[in-house]
Amino acid sequence: MPLSEETNIYLIGPRASGKTTLGKRLAERLGRPFVDLDAQFVAVRGETIAALVAREGWDAFRLAEAEILAETATQKGLVAATGGGVVLMPENRARLAKGLVLYLQAHPDRLAERLMADLNAEQRPNLTEMGLKEEIVATLAEREPLYLSLAHACLPDRPVDEMLDYTLRALTMF
Repeated sequence: MPLSEETNIYLIGPRASGKTTLGKRLAERLGRPFVDLDAQFVAVRGETIAALVAREGWDAFRLAEAEILAETATQKGLVAATGGGVVLMPENRARLAKGLVLYLQAHPDRLAERLMADLNAEQRPNLTEMGLKEEIVATLAEREPLYLSLAHACLPDRPVDEMLDYTLRALTMF
């Protein structure tokens, strides 16, 4: 996939993998607009993800998330941090595949550490009834093949400055 100024760059990966943090820094360095799809959901819907999930369930959130991605995908030249489960719906995967997709990899232990350090049930409601570590392992097992199938590049878990440098080098290949 050739990277042009109009190509959207999508960051995918599990929650707490650093998509928003890296996305903001990457967009700033590239002089592109940044969109966080979870924050966009809250802005458009006027409610938290947790509120919608509690009221209507995860399926309703996934449909709303697909609408947010569809609207975002009509824009050009942005960097977008996606939700961890955005890859679950085939139509989302098709939209993401029209841009440049970067998969932020992270070990389950590291994800658990980050989630515990920034525990915010409003932003990151539980996905299952399991314990946090078990949930992370289970969701990674389900989603990693989807992340890998979409990724133009996989970014190893490193401190954000190193990830940014790695990402900028990776982008020169496109």
